[in-house]
Amino acid sequence: MKVVVKAFLSAQTLLQTASSFSPSALSSARRLPSSIALSSSTGTMTAHTEVTNFIDTTNTSYERLHRAFELQFWGTKMALSGPQYSTEELTRTKGEMEAFLADESKLAKTRELLKIVPADSQHAKTLKMLERTFRCYIMESEEAKALRAEAMKIEGQLEAARNKLSLGAFIDGKFEEMSSVGLRNKVRVDPDEKVRKACYEGLTKIGDFVTENGFVELVKVRNRMAKALGYLDFYDYKVTNAEGFGKIALFEILDTLEKGTRPIMESARKRFAEENGGDDSLEPWNLSFKMAGDVTRRMDPYFPFSKSVEMWGRSFAAMNIGYRGATMDLDLLDRKGKYSNGFCHWPQPAWVKSDGSFQPSVTHFTSLADPSAVGSGYTGLTTLMHEAGHAAHFSNIEMPSPLFAQERSPTSVAYAELQSMFLDSLVGDADWMAKYAISKDGEAIPWDLIADKIKATHPYKVFALRGMIAVPYFEKELYEMPEDDITAESIKALADKVENDIQGGLSPRPLLSVPHILSDEASCYYHGYVLAEMGVHQTREYFLKRDDLTLVLGFIADNPKVGPTITEAYWKPGNSEPFLDLVQNLTGSPLTGQAWINMLKQTVEDLLKQEKASYDAKRGETAADPSCDDIDLNMRIRIVDGDDVLADTSVDGSFLATCKRFENYVQERFMKK
Repeated sequence: MKVVVKAFLSAQTLLQTASSFSPSALSSARRLPSSIALSSSTGTMTAHTEVTNFIDTTNTSYERLHRAFELQFWGTKMALSGPQYSTEELTRTKGEMEAFLADESKLAKTRELLKIVPADSQHAKTLKMLERTFRCYIMESEEAKALRAEAMKIEGQLEAARNKLSLGAFIDGKFEEMSSVGLRNKVRVDPDEKVRKACYEGLTKIGDFVTENGFVELVKVRNRMAKALGYLDFYDYKVTNAEGFGKIALFEILDTLEKGTRPIMESARKRFAEENGGDDSLEPWNLSFKMAGDVTRRMDPYFPFSKSVEMWGRSFAAMNIGYRGATMDLDLLDRKGKYSNGFCHWPQPAWVKSDGSFQPSVTHFTSLADPSAVGSGYTGLTTLMHEAGHAAHFSNIEMPSPLFAQERSPTSVAYAELQSMFLDSLVGDADWMAKYAISKDGEAIPWDLIADKIKATHPYKVFALRGMIAVPYFEKELYEMPEDDITAESIKALADKVENDIQGGLSPRPLLSVPHILSDEASCYYHGYVLAEMGVHQTREYFLKRDDLTLVLGFIADNPKVGPTITEAYWKPGNSEPFLDLVQNLTGSPLTGQAWINMLKQTVEDLLKQEKASYDAKRGETAADPSCDDIDLNMRIRIVDGDDVLADTSVDGSFLATCKRFENYVQERFMKK
């Protein structure tokens, strides 16, 4: 293997790249039409100048602090070797960024300026967003501020300890080290029940570790902070800031979904046991394997992870999805010490400057693929499509402040996750697989294998829904516990209780192994996936229902209307509009779980008929129109592995050349073992 250069963008390089990259070369930032440049048609020139200067200063100051924190976030989460990365610096830069957002004088100035600008002006729109943002971070209680700092310190120490945890399983009498991703993969696909059980038990050790290394105190301190601010608890604090409505309203929505799908879940578990040899099949180390382990192994050759970047690029390009000159670092391979969950962050948000120029984004995103592990290609590609969906969304935000394009409050969790989950849902569609699930020898996945997958998994898709809602129900009960009752043992007992109640039994992915619950950004966050999944099914229903007036054409994969439609409806506004309004504006209906429930109720026979027709149509279309040899997603990508750069479009000359270089690297490193 040859390493071209060291991987991580330095702060100086990031500044230069963020301000100068364009789709074809590193050139000057593009100018947008003057009609969207910030302007003020009324008021005195002095007032206009004061407003403009305040917004510009706020934007550039936040941009600098945001960048410093995100560089530390990436460096520590990816376990980069540079001495500049540390949990102490991560805590410091996060504290400085949040202190800026929590400056009460900025909120007061924002409200003062709102009084002198026209209510329907672009300035007013920006100032209202700044007001919402500052209100999320300002803590009028000194006690709450001190508790916030204490929580950040505990979290940093817990994260550092978790990164050094040696996970694995005893297999044939020997301890085999594996990441949480590796353990979960073996639980899904290994044919030996003893191995699956050992790997499941390895996952449960995460709960033991975190509850003994600070999580108990972290929960207590988070709750004290939230209550000092007048919230019911930490969950109420988080959801109110992110979604604009409180915990009670959230669980009124989730309770409807929980109650509506409980009979489906109970029936599915009974059917599953009957079809798979009894109640033993429902054990957490057997459930996933019995459901699709054999199918997953048979599908594996058609999802080589070495081709995943190319398949993502071709798929998004066919839907007319572009990245508006973004620069992206992709760290795709699993390794020791790396954060055990995929994510996408933006050290440089996309935004429109006051002079009308567009600032392209700089993106870091990661997946956790082990190309040598059976089933890793499918899960790794799905994660790649998910995080690439986040990146596409945030690179297309077209608003006059970087604060419209950052993923923290007041950006809705559900809004952010809808975009990525809608796009990763394509990997399970028969017509998408007909074109993009291709073996290394160029063979398309056969219909019979897709049919077997549908038969094996569709009756039990409710299990995924119940696993998803288990996380917010666990965190809800966790933060509702009296403080004196919060212990390591009570937390572990609660996790088991919620799994049994919500999922009908212990989960193949233990709740305490879910990394989101530890991190401040991601804790009390998982409900966003549930609301987003409701939006995914409603958005899919919109595109799949042919409408000649809107030209949505009745399909999603390779539909050239998809990219422009979701760019205008979902992406450009950023956090300027409520999530629920965005979904209703596109689909024409308020958000409900009905489309999701309709999918769960669809019979296997009807689904097979529907998917066979779309598979055959796509295979015929692909044969008549072979793959394009030129892919332009309007971005620069660097594929990295920790500190090392594996491929770079600016060096390799094109997107497909970079894909080929990555493919060769994976083949050499993983397939010759």
